[in-house]
Amino acid sequence: MTRWLGGAAGIAVLVALWWVLAATVFAGGGAVPTPLAVAQQFAEDGWQFYWDNASVTLSGAGMGYLWGNLIALAIAMIVLLFPVTEGVATQLAVVSYCMPLTAIGPIILVVFGGRTPTIFLAALSVFFTTLVGSLLGLRAADRASLDVVTAYGGNRWHRLVKVQIVAALPAVLNALKIAVPAALLGAIIGEYLGGVDSGLGVVLTVAQQQYVVPRTWALAVVCGLLAGVGYALLAVLGRLITPWAKGEQG
Repeated sequence: MTRWLGGAAGIAVLVALWWVLAATVFAGGGAVPTPLAVAQQFAEDGWQFYWDNASVTLSGAGMGYLWGNLIALAIAMIVLLFPVTEGVATQLAVVSYCMPLTAIGPIILVVFGGRTPTIFLAALSVFFTTLVGSLLGLRAADRASLDVVTAYGGNRWHRLVKVQIVAALPAVLNALKIAVPAALLGAIIGEYLGGVDSGLGVVLTVAQQQYVVPRTWALAVVCGLLAGVGYALLAVLGRLITPWAKGEQG
């Protein structure tokens, strides 16, 4: 409860600071509207406008989140079963992390078109975080527990299933939690590239081109809220699945 109250207080302080800056430092410029102006724009546009576009973006982000995390988790397990592949997996993770989304996105758009860049960039955005988190978690298993499984005739697969996966759950869930905002960001960048006619990235681009500043800010707030809700849901799920690691959950 204390943590939730602290988070709410932090949000309230940010909104208050935003309001003060909009009314003083940035007053008259039009680039930073007040929270009230943003709320009025939201009411004027209507909930349906934001939900129709958000649902499209969430669909692409969700598919990318699923594929990116599944591939990362599969590679992490392969590395644990076959340690010789660790070097290749690590290099692959580093390459995916260093690859600029705005550079690879246009190539995917030209080759595949449609919403494939949205899904691909969302998957690429979560791959590194989940792979590294999973590898660290799978290595966190207690050595004594591994020795017990081996002493009872267990092989590498038994150690993985009975000890390492259980020990890795807190780290994996933390990685999956961090990956939620990353997937949303990747999906929005994919929509920025064009080739689609709906989604948060598309309406953000249109609002910027038309210089409808309050709508741009309203869309940014919606994106932040969606990312925050997804993060919070994974945090709650992590506490339910791994209650013994409550102190490690953010």
